[in-house]
Amino acid sequence: MSWAQNAPAVLENEHVVLRPVSPQDREAIRDIAMAPEIWRYFVSMIETDADFETFFDATLADHEAGRRAVFVITDKSTGRTAGSMSFGNMAEADRRLEIGWSWLGRDFQGKGINRWAKYLLLEHAFENLDAERVEFKTDILNEQARRGLRNIGAVEEGTLRSFNFMPGGRRRDAIFYSVLRAEWPRVKQELATKPKVSPLDTVG
Repeated sequence: MSWAQNAPAVLENEHVVLRPVSPQDREAIRDIAMAPEIWRYFVSMIETDADFETFFDATLADHEAGRRAVFVITDKSTGRTAGSMSFGNMAEADRRLEIGWSWLGRDFQGKGINRWAKYLLLEHAFENLDAERVEFKTDILNEQARRGLRNIGAVEEGTLRSFNFMPGGRRRDAIFYSVLRAEWPRVKQELATKPKVSPLDTVG
């Protein structure tokens, strides 16, 4: 089967469960998304219910069309919805995809959830989808996300200047990172053995 068929899957370890987004997730996601500071480095801003409806409808549309595989994260220690991450820019012919669109509600930041969610997505990408390259990008101003990516062993590759508009009209410089198949065993070990709370727990 294709990546579009195989990428959406239920992924789980002792810390978190990731499952494909569904329309029934709307209210649980709304409950944790209505904090503008979460969206500081995102290309969209959620400040109102109308903003959220637009955001969630676009998320569902991307997922259902196969443009992204969108995962809802559940924190197993509380049983609550914690946030979301996605596979996107899936170039199956080149065995390349991106992990991004990553965010957590305020109550779930700094608790290791980001690390374990990224662990499961990287594991799925390399060991189930047979990817050769997994890439990440973030705003060059997002120092926390950049530290977190370096801390899992992702390699900083360079900056694409004036990459896209941000809310308010700023043009974002996007900085790219990647993990390659040959690097995954080392990265997997680092993810599995890092302290519970570390800079890796920031999202981006």
